[in-house]
Amino acid sequence: MTKDKFSFKDLKLDSNGLIPAIIQDYKTKEVLMLGYMNKESLKRTIKSGRTCFWSRSRQEYWVKGETSGHFQFVKSILFDCDVDALVIKVRQVGVACHTGNRNCFYRKIQ
Repeated sequence: MTKDKFSFKDLKLDSNGLIPAIIQDYKTKEVLMLGYMNKESLKRTIKSGRTCFWSRSRQEYWVKGETSGHFQFVKSILFDCDVDALVIKVRQVGVACHTGNRNCFYRKIQ
């Protein structure tokens, strides 16, 4: 995997200025959760090394683990071929889901 040139202006954000961020355990490759970021929360994530998201319901920034202690420490950030989605590989401390489950994808349709 190569490190490509990246510019915040290249991000293809939705009509609300957001981009989906898939959070994945860097060792096991387990998908932990999906969050939404804007340019500022991505900048905060890069600067701090911990995931920061934009809360669509509360209309505010939030750092994963700030209240629960279940932080996500960033190992790498990838963007897809269309620059409209992110995969953030993390070292997860504790659980990722607010329900207490290891990840947010524990319910099955089929």
